[in-house]
Amino acid sequence: VQLQASGGGSVQPGGSLRLACAASGFSLSSYTVAWFRQAPGKEREGIAVRRLSGGTTYYSESVKGRFTISRDIAKNTAYLQMNRLEADDTAVYYCAAGSPILSAIWNSQIYRFWGQGTEVTVSS
Repeated sequence: VQLQASGGGSVQPGGSLRLACAASGFSLSSYTVAWFRQAPGKEREGIAVRRLSGGTTYYSESVKGRFTISRDIAKNTAYLQMNRLEADDTAVYYCAAGSPILSAIWNSQIYRFWGQGTEVTVSS
């Protein structure tokens, strides 16, 4: 049972990346999926959530309008499309799956499964 994150790398400001989070041993379709990130010297923050109930998506203010979370049931994989990347987006990105209630979707402790993290560097 695991999540495998991939797709990180180095990109110039204004560029795009798509992160993937492949699940094995369980079905992502049974869980709320989220992406968190942790920049050097900062706490881990939630940036995107796709709720199991209704598939509603939520974004932090820092990424709203630039990032999109999605899921491919057939591939049992979640994605984070990141556009118009900025230097402040530099961080290690983690995917997570769990069953948080709406008021707790940004609480990392609620999530049951975690990917290993993939590093994103935005620099000119």
